[in-house]
Amino acid sequence: MKSIEERSAMKKFIGYLKRVLFSRLVITLFIVSLQIAFLLSTFYKMNEYWPVISAATTLLSGALIIYIINRDENPAFKITWLLPICVLPLVGALLYAFVAMDAVPKGVKKLIRRREGESAKYLEQDLAIRQELDEKKLPITSISRYLERFGNYPVYQDTVVSYFPIGEAFLKDLLAEIERAEKFIFMEYFIVYEGEMWNALKEVLSRKAKQGVDVRLLVDGMCAINQLPRSFPTEMKKLGIDTRVFMPVMPVLSTYQNNRDHRKIFVIDGKIAYNGGINIADEYINAKALYGHWKDTAVKLCGDAVKTFTVMFLQLWYVADRRTSRGIYAPGEYEEYLKTEESDLEVFQDGYVLPYGDGPHTNHRLAENVYLDILNRADKYVHIMTPYFINDHEMLCAFKYAAERGVDVKIILPHIPDKWFAYDVARTYYPMLLRAGVKVYEYEPGFIHAKNVVCDDDRAVVGSINFDFRSLYHHYECATLFSGCEVVLEVEKDFQETLEKCIEVTMDYYKQIPVWKRFAGHVLKLFAPLL
Repeated sequence: MKSIEERSAMKKFIGYLKRVLFSRLVITLFIVSLQIAFLLSTFYKMNEYWPVISAATTLLSGALIIYIINRDENPAFKITWLLPICVLPLVGALLYAFVAMDAVPKGVKKLIRRREGESAKYLEQDLAIRQELDEKKLPITSISRYLERFGNYPVYQDTVVSYFPIGEAFLKDLLAEIERAEKFIFMEYFIVYEGEMWNALKEVLSRKAKQGVDVRLLVDGMCAINQLPRSFPTEMKKLGIDTRVFMPVMPVLSTYQNNRDHRKIFVIDGKIAYNGGINIADEYINAKALYGHWKDTAVKLCGDAVKTFTVMFLQLWYVADRRTSRGIYAPGEYEEYLKTEESDLEVFQDGYVLPYGDGPHTNHRLAENVYLDILNRADKYVHIMTPYFINDHEMLCAFKYAAERGVDVKIILPHIPDKWFAYDVARTYYPMLLRAGVKVYEYEPGFIHAKNVVCDDDRAVVGSINFDFRSLYHHYECATLFSGCEVVLEVEKDFQETLEKCIEVTMDYYKQIPVWKRFAGHVLKLFAPLL
């Protein structure tokens, strides 16, 4: 009889083996092997047909190039695909078919659009707030109108906001609020790992479930195959925690890293919502040191704006199990979760709060356009904390334009990275940013995982959205945009305090980076949209 430790080790090994066998790297190597075998067999056995075969592959690559160039997508993605198709037509064509024609995510995207349409009536904009914004002509006015029109995300008032500059403070506050839960608890996370943080949450969540609180957990499918046992949803349901997996990884049938649920949402009774960069794992509260000190942030909303996070959670909850007959199909359930007593929401807070989401199911790049709007409207400063910096031409131009017209643009990136390839690519942008006047810093104690933007003491964004292709194009994300709120000054204060622990990047600093790492970054940059 195998021990529990042996069975656990075996499960981890099988999970690791699955990830390796069906990872994009292994599949790419397999396709490259096919290309090599094809060329060798052609050379030795089909030499007399080589002109025909060469013409056919040339026509194939030519047709694909025409198709890709005429697609309505970012030019960076086009360049990434044109290179392999031109150099190795068979490899390029098969890879493109594997990634671009992935049927599973396409079906999910269609279902999400349907869910958003069905729940749109629950996110109607308060006309009095819209009229007030239009009359004041604030910097947030036009971007709020854009998010309302193309994302159905309204802007709210009367929402109290608390800011957490570190994961430890976030967890302490969260546990206290869970204890007060009476009706429901909704959780949506990219990562849930076993450990001190999850054990603390699991204990109180299972206890609240026994008290009759409706507890639900939505976890991303990549996390499920990476770290959690297959029996995790069943085990959680035994504790009263209704658990679903968003878009489980399907070997061969789906690309391993595309279109993940990268959101971090925690909603309690429709009165309180948490959002930010903090996942549920020990490194996020510095109970485990993986990459030095882990710097992350979150916000808590109390008031009207919680409604958007409640609806966002339910939209993907009913996508994760498309067979369900509850919720959207059962009249009244949305109203049940959005219903709060008037006395519970009698809060009066200056400023505007706008929670929003984004994902590959829409043709509108909502998350990127929020960042672009802040950079292009900034008058005094834009200060950013982000773990990854791999951007398209439009975003880089916005950074350069802001700095070149005198805006104080500062970016804090990690000094100890969690992904070496993303780190090396991010560093290739240093010379261009420095020449434009952008000031770049690295967080010397360790890893920055916060996704914060603050501008002109007036606007701030805190959420799950990185400055990279994955967040801006591939993943399902969410964040909160603030304007005229006290929390904006708190985000700026945290930035300044974090800056004191950073190394300023100069050209001399950049030149000290080993040549081979700089070269690797430039090579990997060719494939930046797929990293």
